Amino acid sequence: MMGRHHARVLRETEGIELVAVADAMGDPHGVANDTPLHDSVQGLMEAGIDAAVVAVPTKFHEAVGLALAEAGVHTLIEKPVAHNIEAATRLVETFDDAGLIAAVGHVERFNPALMSLRNRIANGDLGEVYQIQTRRQGPFPARIADVGVVKDLGSHDIDLTAWLAQSHYASVSAQITYRSGREHEDMIAMTGKLQNGIIVNHLVNWLSPFKERLTIVTGERGAFIADTITADLTFYENGTFEGEWDAITAFRGVSEGEVTRFALEKREPLKSEHEAFRDAILGTRTDTVTLREGLETLRVAETAIESGKRGETLALS
Repeated sequence: MMGRHHARVLRETEGIELVAVADAMGDPHGVANDTPLHDSVQGLMEAGIDAAVVAVPTKFHEAVGLALAEAGVHTLIEKPVAHNIEAATRLVETFDDAGLIAAVGHVERFNPALMSLRNRIANGDLGEVYQIQTRRQGPFPARIADVGVVKDLGSHDIDLTAWLAQSHYASVSAQITYRSGREHEDMIAMTGKLQNGIIVNHLVNWLSPFKERLTIVTGERGAFIADTITADLTFYENGTFEGEWDAITAFRGVSEGEVTRFALEKREPLKSEHEAFRDAILGTRTDTVTLREGLETLRVAETAIESGKRGETLALS
């Protein structure tokens, strides 16, 4: 399902030639067209590829990724990096030892709204950051069968939050529920704190009849809201006027100020991701999401799931 989008973007990206595709199930989405089609990763390697994109079910990430690393192929692996910490660690170590470029497809980092937001936070536009909130909700995706909502969807929010704040998670506390009859969780309400003191909370589910993708960052000068569906970024500035009502002004809270919606160039995030991966291989850029970063995101996701099962706040070492 995701592979067809990668194939489309690869064909459109300058400096990249799509020379072969592989799918053990054939070509159900009509991706190959005139491109040679193979039934395994071995066929890709025999085609002499320089780089590969791994968009297979999560439980196969490790086996396919290790085969590509051993063949000396630079690799972009869809998120989450692997189905568990042990598998992710083996991928990190193998690609590191081989000296290859390897990245994880946390495509939200290339969303125009979030890219602009990160730059504005880094420039101090918000002043001190107090809190990062995310909401990622929508209908159940029938394509997902081997992981729950935390690893499939929540991993986006975990990664983008640490990236925006430029800080790792220190602790997490979560509530989870199971509603689809599967072994994996379908909904999570997660709170936590980053190592730099920023508090975070994430609402993630695939049980809602509407689609929502919001990131809200609140700080001393106001709040940014990024909608990653529309790639819109809006700044709600704290008001600066003096009030005349003593009972209100005594509170010393913030007031409503100017609202600014920024005009952004809305490039497709997946294309930006592939350009970054291409340029990392060429040695001209370093802004891909590394496997080690993917491993850290997976560690937070697994800790959140464990917190939900145990009903305890858990620290990340």
